[in-house]
Amino acid sequence: QVQLVESGGGLVQAGGSLRLSCAASGSSVSLNFMGWYRQAPGKQRELVATITEGGSTNYPDSVKGRFAISRDNAKNTVDLQMNSLKPEDTAVYYCYEYRIATMTSYWGQGTQVTVSS
Repeated sequence: QVQLVESGGGLVQAGGSLRLSCAASGSSVSLNFMGWYRQAPGKQRELVATITEGGSTNYPDSVKGRFAISRDNAKNTVDLQMNSLKPEDTAVYYCYEYRIATMTSYWGQGTQVTVSS
């Protein structure tokens, strides 16, 4: 059974940094499409960053240049380094795994990130 557990969220001032980590069990982060999404109150869940099995990354313009997704195959984790944080980055951040072979998605429980102005 796949389980994704996020950690690293918290309260930070605007301009600060946070590093989120997603620990995967029951799967291998190196073999699957992984990503981070976020959902702010009253808004739809939106893509933040993705990384493919081959290591290609993708970001929306809203976080490009500020956020970086990475993968630690030895630890079986996917991290999200967030720099130059803005109040509009405040949201619950979710780790995501997609298995192409079975077209199955998995989500973590989420971790709260709050950026104060």
